[in-house]
Amino acid sequence: MEPILTTTRLSLREFTPGDAAFILRLLNTESWIRYIGDRNVHTLSDAEAYLQNGPISSYRQHGYGLWLASLKDQDVPVGMCGIIKRDTLDHPDIGFAFLPEYTGKGLAYECAAATVQLAFEHFKLNELWAITLPENSNSIRLLEKTGLSLQEEMPWPQTNEMLLKYVIRRDG
Repeated sequence: MEPILTTTRLSLREFTPGDAAFILRLLNTESWIRYIGDRNVHTLSDAEAYLQNGPISSYRQHGYGLWLASLKDQDVPVGMCGIIKRDTLDHPDIGFAFLPEYTGKGLAYECAAATVQLAFEHFKLNELWAITLPENSNSIRLLEKTGLSLQEEMPWPQTNEMLLKYVIRRDG
């Protein structure tokens, strides 16, 4: 499958149902559950449904979604990054998550910076948001390093949990 984008060390491509084992592992890491939430993905079948109803559906509906991030030279899946259009937000947002053994190596930044550029240049978005928990200091640092600015604290519509909303606009 052709990559959506490549960076110095990573290649991003669309997820397929064959990536279910990776999704099962990623969505059950401590950091995913703590900062993103338990998605009740506990079997390969759950992981395939997550892929079909999430990223794969988003590709068809919006032309973008979350993509599988792999080490370019070894084709080893390490995380995900992409653009999500949620019914609960006015603009698409960037999302990312990496396996614990691949965090702290600059991969998420490399991926997020390229995704922001892709959002503006290829998908012609004028504004990209990001949402995160106030205690997720790693994501906050990454968003700010990528050029997003804190706009407000907002309640998440489904849970009323307070989240930080970050924004970047095309041309500044």
